[in-house]
Amino acid sequence: MLSRLTFKRHQRLTTAAEFKAVFEQPYKSIDTYFTLLAIPNHLDYGRLGLAIAKKRVRLATNRNRIKRIVRESFRQHQHQLVGLDFVALARNNTTRASNHLLFNSLIKHWQKLSLQYKNSLSSSSVVIN
Repeated sequence: MLSRLTFKRHQRLTTAAEFKAVFEQPYKSIDTYFTLLAIPNHLDYGRLGLAIAKKRVRLATNRNRIKRIVRESFRQHQHQLVGLDFVALARNNTTRASNHLLFNSLIKHWQKLSLQYKNSLSSSSVVIN
């Protein structure tokens, strides 16, 4: 039986303090379309915050499309994003890209950031006697 992949309220960053924490000292992944920031959250699920600025994406319809794509990609990949808080920021070229390009870009970001997190866990788990 397949488990349902959902995106519930507890999987969202909702307060200014939660966003601020991610902006302080994050793992970063940057490409032409997005900047993604991540920090460990010490929970058994990942959380997502969106910061799609009007300065970067003028039209509300485009901002909403980008947010839908990011949320959907996060929902589909949430099993590999456990233990991290993310903030997604759109870059200038995002509005001109197709949905397919944006999804592929996000997949690379999720993989890179989860790998950085796993590598930091394995390097920090060294026990010194």
